[in-house]
Amino acid sequence: MRTIADLKIGELAIIKAFQKVDLSLKLLEMGCLPGVEVMLDFVAPFGDPLGIQVNGYCLAMRREEAATVFVEDSI
Repeated sequence: MRTIADLKIGELAIIKAFQKVDLSLKLLEMGCLPGVEVMLDFVAPFGDPLGIQVNGYCLAMRREEAATVFVEDSI
């Protein structure tokens, strides 16, 4: 299954599940809910952090964290 860390800049995806429970609670509080569409907005010059568009705002997260959020292709 793909993760946010696998997305290319500008690619849309839908959040499906989380791998880590403790991190998922933090992301859920920030609006990263299953079924929500996200888009990879930017990748910092050295590859970390990543910026995603979710619910109308930009959320920066470490690549390690992004690799724990499973996504599927947006329709």
